[in-house]
Amino acid sequence: MTANAPTQPPTAPPVARKKVRGIEGARAWQAFWLLLPTLIAIVLVAGFPLYRTIFFSVQEANLTTPGQATFIGFQNFWFTTAEGIGLGFMQDPQWWTAVRNTLTFTVFSVALETVFGMIIALVVNSAFPGRAFLRTAMLVPWAIPTVVSAQMWAYMYNDSFGLIGQGLLGGQALLADSSTAIWAMIAVDVWKTTSFMALLILAGLQSLPGDMYEAADMDGATKWTQFWRMTLPLLRPALLVALVFRSLDALRVFDIMYVMLGANVAASTSMTGYARQQLIDNQLLGTGSAVSVAIFIIIMAIVVIYVTAFRVKFD
Repeated sequence: MTANAPTQPPTAPPVARKKVRGIEGARAWQAFWLLLPTLIAIVLVAGFPLYRTIFFSVQEANLTTPGQATFIGFQNFWFTTAEGIGLGFMQDPQWWTAVRNTLTFTVFSVALETVFGMIIALVVNSAFPGRAFLRTAMLVPWAIPTVVSAQMWAYMYNDSFGLIGQGLLGGQALLADSSTAIWAMIAVDVWKTTSFMALLILAGLQSLPGDMYEAADMDGATKWTQFWRMTLPLLRPALLVALVFRSLDALRVFDIMYVMLGANVAASTSMTGYARQQLIDNQLLGTGSAVSVAIFIIIMAIVVIYVTAFRVKFD
């Protein structure tokens, strides 16, 4: 008695394979032609300004006469004269102060917004009377324009008549001291943007299967165990995407600091505020463009590290 030879799965005929590849190719071309108008719009709206910014970053140019630009290479970034004077913006201590302020603002504001947003999302995701009203009401701070909320909080921080500066702190000027101004602005950003983070986390919570928690309740798992062993691991992709988008927004902060501090508080400015100072106040188109390119590279590097380290997927 001979053993039966192992059977191999039937392979698709070559004609069928070519037909599948033909259908996939046709769909790919159809998708390309449908996306072409959007790609052209992105190139015109984002690509051309980026090209001009990179172009002027290696030029010596004035904002009022951009046509008289002169190529100087990377001297806008780093250049030392024969007398030992550093003229590049990377040799300016104010730039590194702006970098430190921006990173401090980003780390603490995003961390606090994530913690508070998680708490709010967990509360709103549970069933209780008035949940629909609370979901709508929590978006009110985020819906207020940033300029309006920053000015409102600047009035409350005022040491002469402000509810916080005068009423609670007894005349302490939080925004006048660079050591406290950054934390005051972080509090404003947390107040405004926590609801947005809570909304993103809430969307992720509502996508989780409910029968999984029913099985956990039957097995006797506590709510704390369910959160750490079930909710948080399953919520990780949505949470990391929210962190990436919120970090991008925080790294580009400008309006809160400019409205609350003005243009003359150098010790508490951000990277974008420093770029505006070079471009608008000093009329240095080349230096302002070089600073903008540096900001773009810093943000891009942070996002790449973020996505690579945590394996964030945007699909």
